[in-house]
Amino acid sequence: QVQELIGKKVDALIVNPVDTAATGRITKAATAAGIPLVYVNRRPDDPKLPAGVASVTSDDKEAGRMQMEYLAKKMDGKGSIVILLGELSNNSTRDRTEGVKEVLKKYPGIKVAEEQEGAWGRQKGMDITNNWLTQGRDFSAVVSNNDEMAIGAAMALNQAGKKPGDVLVAGVDGTPDGLAAVKKGQLTVSVFQDAKGQGEGSIDAAVKLAKKEALPQQAIVIPFKLITPENVSTFQ
Repeated sequence: QVQELIGKKVDALIVNPVDTAATGRITKAATAAGIPLVYVNRRPDDPKLPAGVASVTSDDKEAGRMQMEYLAKKMDGKGSIVILLGELSNNSTRDRTEGVKEVLKKYPGIKVAEEQEGAWGRQKGMDITNNWLTQGRDFSAVVSNNDEMAIGAAMALNQAGKKPGDVLVAGVDGTPDGLAAVKKGQLTVSVFQDAKGQGEGSIDAAVKLAKKEALPQQAIVIPFKLITPENVSTFQ
């Protein structure tokens, strides 16, 4: 698609890279053609962006830190957690998980019992959590890299007869379903990723680059916000 758009000589490109491992080739093709390029939602794997390339993302490590800090306080700094990972090829998975583990260094009483790739999917999150439960795994919280896997985990816990709050469940994104799950008590917490802010920021950056205007910075960061039962209605 990028090659096709370059062939059409567009004024600027905005790319949401699903597989961040492919960003090197995309950057190379766009810069060779002299077409401004803006990555949105997921940052490229290469941290150093060449001239004419920008990214509009949120700091995924911060999302992991925010969800784990909230859970750690709820857990009184002790217990065990399981982690549901997004796609392993995606740097959002690595960074969100790293953020979680950064916080855990401050809480030696909290251990990671299991971690497994759920590839961002609700069904996969449900199946993995169900397997852990049938294996007799004991855990105080499920820390998920996104809302969909977290909702799947909550469904598995519910089917196993656990009441909301027996096992804490954390997601990331603040999707409409994620917000509804926080409101119902299925999710303990989520972290809002401002997709609208990212979208607007990427258009703004692309227009500036196309007009040969300077950007204040190449890596534009849209902040995450914590979603709790107390403030969830402000996000809906």
